Amino acid sequence: MRRDPFGGRYRQQPSGGRRGINPRFIILLLFAGYGAYYWFSNQSVDPVTGESVLIDRNLSIEDEKALGLQAYEEILSQERPVDPDSPIARQVRGIAERLVAKVTEVEQALAAENGQPAPTFSQSFQWEVNVIESDQANAFCLPGGKMAVYTGLVPVARNENAMAVVMGHEIAHALLRHGAQRMAQQKLSQVGQMAGAMSGMDPQQQQMIMAAMGYGYLLPYARKHETQADEVGLMLAAAACFDPQEAVPLWERMSEASGGQAPPEFSSTHPNPGTRIANLQALMPKALQYRERFCGQGAGGQP
Repeated sequence: MRRDPFGGRYRQQPSGGRRGINPRFIILLLFAGYGAYYWFSNQSVDPVTGESVLIDRNLSIEDEKALGLQAYEEILSQERPVDPDSPIARQVRGIAERLVAKVTEVEQALAAENGQPAPTFSQSFQWEVNVIESDQANAFCLPGGKMAVYTGLVPVARNENAMAVVMGHEIAHALLRHGAQRMAQQKLSQVGQMAGAMSGMDPQQQQMIMAAMGYGYLLPYARKHETQADEVGLMLAAAACFDPQEAVPLWERMSEASGGQAPPEFSSTHPNPGTRIANLQALMPKALQYRERFCGQGAGGQP
């Protein structure tokens, strides 16, 4: 080695020189920071469940209602509602009216159990229900109170008590703002996708990360929404003088109607029928208490 003028020796440097911070890491770190900020800054407590939820603070109740109305009008423009004076339409409308009449009381009771003030936003809902001609055994309730029941659900439900359980479940989704929560989750998913794309990950790596996010976060959260809606909807049906015990045979029939072809629970947005039925059975004593408290009827009584 050659010496320097001061008697020292130059050290041989590695041929590659010193490496800086990988830009990919910086991009991922920035997106992770934004995702964490979005998550923590948009948390709130749902008074009905007592649980912390993710809802974008920039999305107002009025925005949700407008989106719900837009979606409802689009569906009705593409689907065919039955005659509103038909027997099935009148029956479904009557069930909806009884359920809606108990919304405030049930929200107040559930919120009180969690030591929370009752929400009031549902009082501004413009409730409406249509029956849609379709083979689907399904129903929905959008933000703002716009509901529909598909005729394919009628032979599976078989009676008004079971129909009330399903409709109560769908109403609960709107009361718990599950649509707004899904929108916030989708935003986080988009942040993850952008992070992967801008950091230079190849498509296979991006797919693996999004799959991990789906199985580890999105799908469990969706199943939690279904379980919450089952509980709130069951209490609502019971308070409205329907028999909550019809929930178990209903979901047994729903499972039969699907032909037992449901995917494994870990890869589904819904609990499997066995889990759902077990949860409903565990909730039955509370539901019967709600029926007696708000309806003045025991399990065998009639409204």
